[in-house]
Amino acid sequence: MKTLSLLLFLFTNILYKAPTTVYICSSENAKKYHLKSSCRGLSNCQYKIVQTTLEKATKYKKTLCGWEK
Repeated sequence: MKTLSLLLFLFTNILYKAPTTVYICSSENAKKYHLKSSCRGLSNCQYKIVQTTLEKATKYKKTLCGWEK
């Protein structure tokens, strides 16, 4: 049973790839990143919507938008 659980865990993690491209509002006050450019959390952005990497977004302390959780 432990072996089966371990295999399922490994198989699931191999197939799942976290998104590497995210979208942010270029405002200095923006605190969130978005998985889709069409996320309604970006609708209030008064600046440019920028495509970036998840690594860069988290480096600048941005967290996932609440609409996408």
